[in-house]
Parts: sequence; structure tokens; C-alpha cells
Amino acid sequence: MMGMGRIARALVSVSDKKGVVELCQALVARSVSVVSTGGTAKALRDAGVPVMDVSELTGSPEIMDGRVKTLHPRVHGGILMRDLDSDRADLSRIGGSPIDLVVVNLYPFEATVARNAPHDEIIENIDIGGPCMIRASAKNHGRVTVVVDPRDYDRVLASIDKPDGKLRAELALKAFAHTAAYDKAITEYLQKVQG
Repeated sequence: MMGMGRIARALVSVSDKKGVVELCQALVARSVSVVSTGGTAKALRDAGVPVMDVSELTGSPEIMDGRVKTLHPRVHGGILMRDLDSDRADLSRIGGSPIDLVVVNLYPFEATVARNAPHDEIIENIDIGGPCMIRASAKNHGRVTVVVDPRDYDRVLASIDKPDGKLRAELALKAFAHTAAYDKAITEYLQKVQG
């Protein structure tokens, strides 16, 4: 039955690092392997949390100053994999493995606009990989838990060994609302700039 396995692998990539070290320490203590990116991986490593860089998972380095790091079939295949033999075979064929938990919050676009940063800096704070991972996870919430809000960390930890479909559905709804609000903020900024 889909989504009934325990969480074994988490992908963690956050701009707001509040509580992320404690979350990942608790995940590792529950035998969950953690994959992470850039600054998040560094913060975890600095705190002594064992972590795999996403580049090790993908076999591809981060490129273009980190603009491209998670847009890869091993990441998105791991997230979007259904509980089907054919999906498992496809993922195995490309050297991937399932990702059960995705913890992502986005580049601080609204905060960058609010402090009147230069236009180019504001544009650089339009997150691309983050919304893709959030939306993929939320779409596949029958199997994957997606977390966009640090206030939900404790609830997710409580469900590690006993997966909760109701919680996954609730977090998926919150995730889609999060990316919708993010896109709305970008749209409003660009409309204002273009007058």
C-alpha cells in the first residue's frame, strides 16, 4: 500500500535554518539518512550531523554559483517515485533511490524586496529548484512528506515510524499554498517594476 513505509531518506534544503539542526539530529537518531545542499549541508556538518551533499546523490556538481543543484532526475525521480515496480526499476536504472521526506523553504524573495535590494539581487532570490521539489513532494504526498514550515518539524518527527496520511495531505496543501503565495509575490513585484 502506497505511503506505508517508514521515512528512510530526507532531502533538506532551507533558507530559514531555524530548528533545522535539531530536526536533522533527531532524524539521524531515528536512522534517517539526510541529503542536503550548499549552506544547509554546511550548517549541518558544522553541527556534527552526518549529511550527504546533493551533488553526491546526483553525481553532478552544483553549477552556476548554486543556481543549478537539485534539478536532476535522481532528485525528482526519488521524490516522484510511486510505489510501483516499474517506478522502482526506473529509479534504480538511473542510480537513484526513494526520497521520503522533503524539507524545503524558499529563498527570501519577499524579504529581499522589502529591504529595497537592487533588482538583480531580487531576481537572484527567485527560487527555482525549491518550488520544484516542494510541488513534486506535495503532488506525491501519498508517499512523501513535505515540510515548508519549521513549526511543523515536531509533528513530522512524531510520525517518522508511523506514517500519517492525513498529516501528509495537510502538509501538501500547506506546501501548495506556500508556492502559490511565493509566485504571487514574484508576480506583484514584476508588475510593479514593469509599471
